[in-house]
Amino acid sequence: MLEGMNALLLLLTTVVVMLVLLGSSLWVALALVGTGFVMLTVFTPVDPGLAISFAFWGSSNSWELAALPMFIWMGEILFRTRLSSDMFAGLSPWVSRLPGGLMHTNVLGSGVFAAISGSSAATAATIGKMTVPELRKRGYDEKMMVGTLAGSGTLGLLVPPSIILIVYGAGSEQSIARLFIAGIIPALVLIGLFIGYVMIWSMLNRDKVPQESEPAGWREKWQGLKKLTPAVALIAGIIGSIYSGLASPTEAAAVGVALALLLARMTGSLTRDSFTASLMGAMRTSCMIIFILAGAAFLTVAMGFTGIPELLANWVGEQQFSPLWLLVALTVLFILLGCFLDGISVVVLTTSIVLPLVDAAGFDLIWFGIYLVLVVEMSQITPPVGFNLFVLQSLTGKNILYIAKAALPFFVILLLMVALISAMPEMVTWLPENM
Repeated sequence: MLEGMNALLLLLTTVVVMLVLLGSSLWVALALVGTGFVMLTVFTPVDPGLAISFAFWGSSNSWELAALPMFIWMGEILFRTRLSSDMFAGLSPWVSRLPGGLMHTNVLGSGVFAAISGSSAATAATIGKMTVPELRKRGYDEKMMVGTLAGSGTLGLLVPPSIILIVYGAGSEQSIARLFIAGIIPALVLIGLFIGYVMIWSMLNRDKVPQESEPAGWREKWQGLKKLTPAVALIAGIIGSIYSGLASPTEAAAVGVALALLLARMTGSLTRDSFTASLMGAMRTSCMIIFILAGAAFLTVAMGFTGIPELLANWVGEQQFSPLWLLVALTVLFILLGCFLDGISVVVLTTSIVLPLVDAAGFDLIWFGIYLVLVVEMSQITPPVGFNLFVLQSLTGKNILYIAKAALPFFVILLLMVALISAMPEMVTWLPENM
């Protein structure tokens, strides 16, 4: 293991090489491979060719990762069919009389769709396409409308089945099913915080919230429930099969695709064009993610040969950082990285480095997975590379800084959620430990 100045030189070289490659507009996956290649070539006698072939095969030959393209495809199917628009029509009658009115459809709609798609960008795009025209037509405050979409869209990363939890579980060798279960309570609490903020804001700014002229009656509410039935059935089929032990996450993903196709067919919104578009969209997204994972696996192998993880873990042990200060430092690090990288890239870039630190500090790795997702959620609404900001820019025509400012209260709520699970880790660990 390298020590002293040699170890510092190694760490600085790794960071500089990675930043240079990323700053050159190289694909994230290729930047990871390039960094690992330089590390192995300069600092070890290991043959990079053998290492990259081993890492690429080992990272892609994973049964757990088979769930990834299936969940992405399921979200693409729903994105292009009538099922998503039915959710808005079904939720509207139930929230029209709450303070904030139809603004709550952004939050609840994002929560429901997140439980189907597992993607933050897909959640923000789908819900935004449904709600933005309707809320504008009714005269809702533009800034609050954009803010609720930006903040609630991040639920796609936390609400199971979360794509990023699958990526973290594969990289950290943690149970994906347990990670899904661990995300339930934090997701519900976070939805409650978002709803609570919207209600408080609306009561303090009554002049910015139009009053619905005809509150929905029970007939409209029950009709709304009928429109929500397909989405609820799909969620129950996926989540129920996982939590009951009838299916693994990978098998449940296949069930989800089959149910999504069946429901789309039954509603008459499945056509040859929509089917082809959903399949191609899922393929492009899946290839991008798996390529990044393969590059991260090679970088992990390279770091293992150079001894960086062991070095960092030992250094943390020698410094005797308190868990609190370690979390503060990691939170700042992840937010800064999220300003320049997408969420999945942040996870795969840092997992091999951070997990030894976290393990040495005594944190539960299931809990840390939920913590990591929450912090990555914050990065989705921070400029200049917050993915949700770009999605909403295309939907609303507003500039990035306007959207980021509108999303700031929800950034603070996410930070509050990080503080809550840090103060009460049982919020994350209780459910997986008792199921």
